[in-house]
Parts: sequence; structure tokens; C-alpha cells
Amino acid sequence: MTSTAMIRPALAALRAELADLTIYQDAPSLRMHSRDFFWFSPVLKPDLEGKQAELIILPSDKAEVARIASACARHRVPLTVRGGGTGNYGQAVPLEGGVVMNLTRLNRVVSTTLGAGRFEAGANLLDIDKALAPLGQELRMHPSTRAQATLGGFVAGGAAGAGSCTWGQIDNLGAVIALEVMTVEPEPRLIELRGKEILKVMHAYGVNGIITEVEVPLAPAHAWAERIATFDSLKTAAAFGQAFTECDGIAKKLVSIHAPAIAPYLKRLGPYLGENKAFAVLMVSEPQSDELDRLIVEMGGTVTFARGAQAARAAAFGEHRDKGAPGPLYEYTWNHTTLHALKLDPTITYLQLRFPPGRNLELLDWAEEQFRDDVIFHIEFQRRQGKVYHSSLPLVRFSTAERLYEIMRQAEEAGIQASNPHTWVLNNAGWKRTDAPQPEFKRLADPYGLMNPGKLLDWEAKSSEAKASEAAE
Repeated sequence: MTSTAMIRPALAALRAELADLTIYQDAPSLRMHSRDFFWFSPVLKPDLEGKQAELIILPSDKAEVARIASACARHRVPLTVRGGGTGNYGQAVPLEGGVVMNLTRLNRVVSTTLGAGRFEAGANLLDIDKALAPLGQELRMHPSTRAQATLGGFVAGGAAGAGSCTWGQIDNLGAVIALEVMTVEPEPRLIELRGKEILKVMHAYGVNGIITEVEVPLAPAHAWAERIATFDSLKTAAAFGQAFTECDGIAKKLVSIHAPAIAPYLKRLGPYLGENKAFAVLMVSEPQSDELDRLIVEMGGTVTFARGAQAARAAAFGEHRDKGAPGPLYEYTWNHTTLHALKLDPTITYLQLRFPPGRNLELLDWAEEQFRDDVIFHIEFQRRQGKVYHSSLPLVRFSTAERLYEIMRQAEEAGIQASNPHTWVLNNAGWKRTDAPQPEFKRLADPYGLMNPGKLLDWEAKSSEAKASEAAE
């Protein structure tokens, strides 16, 4: 691979060629645009801290993206593409310097129809929903980082979030209709991917071409009310979460269950969490919120916070909200829980676990006891392939990397799937590996291996072998 020292002359030529574009080279900009949330991991932090680009370029349209891609290809300059930078594995960190291309100005609504929308890859998820609101539609799901994340970044490095209790994950069949991808070549091409072809770049950390447009299905917009409910134990709260998610007749967008030990980390929710109580954080269609309240009581819970849809929308959309009221409740769930915990205790980290349907509650009981000294569970319910189960981004009291790996090993042996969030290597992260021919597509979309080098394990060696084989034929 090309080292940072070797590419500096090439960068000077590239910079001169693209001088009319928005380019940053000052130290604060280089640092800011070369980071994501890798520091959630005490394993990744020492390795990725200090890795940064030599140029930051912000294109404003696809023509400028093509110019950057062409220049990088011709000058053999590494290229890392980023959106809001909300990933947690160093996806947006340029391991070998070069150019970071920030796509957040590529944020237009391309088209909308009843049930589907097409957007430029840098479109912010919250802004998309604001644009869709007058049409009575919304995105099916969004991560807890909705206010910062882009749609292209969600496809390239995300997984699930609010809405997954109904619609599953972003990699599920039908969750993405089409992707437009630009190649990194002297003469960049646009490739349209549909169906299973989408998996060639899905959750590929931006190593397989530049995602320029994303077409996704839309859902009818609901008036989402919010609830917090407390329960005597994680077990009873989880049983409620399972039952509520299985209530197909009630429209819901968030079912997040937290162990009592999570409460001290969520200061803004403190008045509603009680003492030594497990709790549920919920989003429900407002006309059906009374049904949810009755189910909470029937299953031994107590509603401690209720916010109507108008106030909840104001909190999410950054409009006026009551003084002292919490922000949108989804910002206390999924991996936002880790962010809140790290603000109070920098020794906290997290894991990614998926509990299988049918045994998920049983295995949660086992895991809570097995890892009681290390792990504090919060679980997010999902519906996938017609089955209800939960995943978890539990807080972990970090001691050593070896202990993290041991917890994952024991969880796997018990039947819980683990995806390692403490690696930046794309095909070394548990269930997020796909069967799609990502290395093969990379040879098509990024023939010089310039995109996010170092993130696809053994790609360079396999690429060389493939070229040698082709030459022999």
C-alpha cells in the first residue's frame, strides 16, 4: 500500500487540480473530519487515535464527487468517505492518510412517491423525516444518532434503531430498494444496485465504491407518543418488552428495556426511573397509547413518564420543549446509552449481542447472572423474518481486552451471537459479515484499492492472486 510519506507529492498535485472545491487542511478540521466514535472502545482508541487525513474535501454535488474520485484514482491517493461520522468502529478513520471526502453537502431529496423515497447519500436522517412530514410519510427506522447520521452512512455502517421493533434491520430483504454507487477510477462510473446486489456495499464501511444515492421504502407517519415505565426486575421488564413487541395490533417504534444499574447513567431521566427499578423506554402510536398503558399495568409495571406526540415531535425536531424535559427518548437507547455512561465513567465500554428468537428471554436470565460483575444489560426488541427477539448493546465495566473476548466467547457458546465492536476490520466482526462478494465488487468499484485501505481483511493479497490468475488465463 502507499504510505502517507509517499503520497504527499501526489496530494499536492491533487489539491492543485481541485483547488476550486471546498478543501480544509488546518489541524482542527483534519482531526474533526478524521474521527468517529471509535473511542467508545478502549481497544480501538490507542490504535486509531491520531490517524487522520491530509486533506478534507466537501463536494456539493455528484459532479464534484466524480472529480475527487477521478483525481484520487489517477494520483493513487487513499480515499475515505464519511457522512455524520456516527460509526463506532473507526469506519470513518483514514488509516493511511490521504483524502477524507465528507458527503454531508450531498443532501438533496431526489424523489418521493407513496411508499418510497430516493435521497442523496449525505442527507441527514432527521432532515429527511422533516421533509417527509408534510407528505404523511417517514423513514421506517433510524439509529439513535438520527440528528447527526446520514442515510448513506446508515447503509454503509449502521444496522438498526428506532423502528426495528416493527421493521427489522437495514440489511433485511426490502429495507433498501436501490443504491447508486460511484467507482473510484480515472473515469468514474455510476452503478445501480438492487435486490441482493445491494449486499455488495451494505455495511461495507465505504470500501466498495462511493454511495451517492439511496432509495428506501417509507412508512405512513404516526403521531409517536413516548412512555417510560418501571418494573421490579430486568426479567419482568423484558417479559413486558416481548409481549408488547408481539402485539401486532399496536403500532410501535421503540421497545428498549434497561436493567436497574443503567439508571444512574441517564441523569436526565432520573426523576422517572425510581430506585433500583428496571425500566422500559417506549414509542407508541398516540391513539393506541391507552392500550399500552393498560398492558404495562397488567404486566406489573408503572408508567412514570408520558409525553404526547406533539411534545415528543417538538423534542425530536429541535422545536420548543418544556424546560427540564428530556430530549427525544430514543437518544437514551441503543448505543446512546453507552454515550451517556461514558460521560460519567470513562472506563465503560460495550458489546454487541444478539439473542436468538425463542430462547432470548431465557438466555438473558442466564447472561445477567453469568456476567453480573462485568455487564449491565439494556436490550432493544426487534422483529425480523416474522420473529420477535432482542439484541443488546450492554454496558461493560472494562478491565482487559482479554476479558471482553472471553465474555463474547462464553456468550457464543451459550447460543448468543456476538459481533465484535472492538475491531475496525470489516470481515472480522461476527454476524455483520455477509455472504455477498464484497472483495470481488471492490475490484470492480475500487480497482486500485484506494478506498478505506486496511478495513477489508486480506483483500490486497486476494486481489493480487485474482489478477495473477486472470493474467495466466
